[in-house]
Amino acid sequence: MHRPLELSKIILPQKFSHKGQNGRLLIIGGSHLFHAASLWSLTVASRIVDLVHYASVPENNRIVQDLKAEFRDGIIVPRTEIENYIEEDDCVLIGPGMVRANNVAIQQYNNITMNLEDIEKIEDGGQQTAVLTNYLLQKYPHKQWVIDAGALQMCDTILIPKNAILTPHRREFDQLKFKIKNSKLKMEIENLKLEDQVKRFALHYRCIALIKGEVDIISDGERVREIHGGNAGLTKGGTGDVLAGLIAALVCKNDPWVATVAGSYINKQAGDELYKKVGYFFNASDLADEIPKVMKKLLVYENA
Repeated sequence: MHRPLELSKIILPQKFSHKGQNGRLLIIGGSHLFHAASLWSLTVASRIVDLVHYASVPENNRIVQDLKAEFRDGIIVPRTEIENYIEEDDCVLIGPGMVRANNVAIQQYNNITMNLEDIEKIEDGGQQTAVLTNYLLQKYPHKQWVIDAGALQMCDTILIPKNAILTPHRREFDQLKFKIKNSKLKMEIENLKLEDQVKRFALHYRCIALIKGEVDIISDGERVREIHGGNAGLTKGGTGDVLAGLIAALVCKNDPWVATVAGSYINKQAGDELYKKVGYFFNASDLADEIPKVMKKLLVYENA
C-alpha cells in the first residue's frame, strides 16, 4: 500500500521537551453498559501523548484507577468536572462506549438549560449521551473534537464544530445523513456516489469525515483520500475505538487532516502486521499493543 505523504508531517517529541508539551487529551466515554471501549481508546492514546484525562461513569473510573500502574500520566476526572480540563487540553475525544437513545426519547431534553450536575442525574444512558454531547459541542465549538460511536450517533449535526474529526462506519454515516435538516442538501448527497457524499458532507459541516470500512474514505470537503489495507480482523468490536484514540492522540500536536490520514494508515498497517502473526485472530487489545510498534517503524522511516 502506498505510504501517504502525511506520515512525513507527523510531529515527533523533541529531545528537550517536558511533560505536557507532547500532547494533552481528554477522553469522555464509556457507560454502565460498555466498559472496554473507552479503555481501548485510552490504552493507545496513553502511549502517544503526555497526559490523558479520562472521564467516564464511576465504575469505569474505578477500573482505570485499578490500572493506574499502566497509565502513570493519566488523570481520572469525574464527568461533573470535565469543563475544568476541556480548555487546557489539546483535543477532546467523545463517544467511545457511550450508548445511544432513540430520537423520541431525546426530544424531552431539547430547549432545556442544564449543567453537568443536572446531566449526570439523567438515568437513561442514551439520553445522557445525547444531552452531554450536544451541551459540550454547543458550549465549546472552538475546541478540537474527535466525535465517535455513541456521541456521533447522538450529536445534532448543526452543532458539529469546525475542524471536528468524525469517525463513523458506513451505517453510522447513513444515520448522520438522515439527521441533515436541510432537505435540499440531503437529497443532493443521496444522489452522489459514496466518495462524493463524504466530500459534500464534510464541506457543508466544515469537518473531516472518516468513513471506516474495507477502504477508509476521508474528506475535509476539498480533498478525498482512500486508505487501503487492513483485513477482516479489523471488524472486531473495539478496533474502531482504538482508531479513535489514535487519531485523537495524533491531533493533539498535528494538523487534523494529517492526524486523520496518518491514523487511518497506521491502524490498517497494524492490522496487517497482526495478520502476519496470527491471521484474523486478534482483538482490539492486540491492535492497541501493535500500533506503537508500527508507528516506530513508519515514523522513523519517514523522518529519517
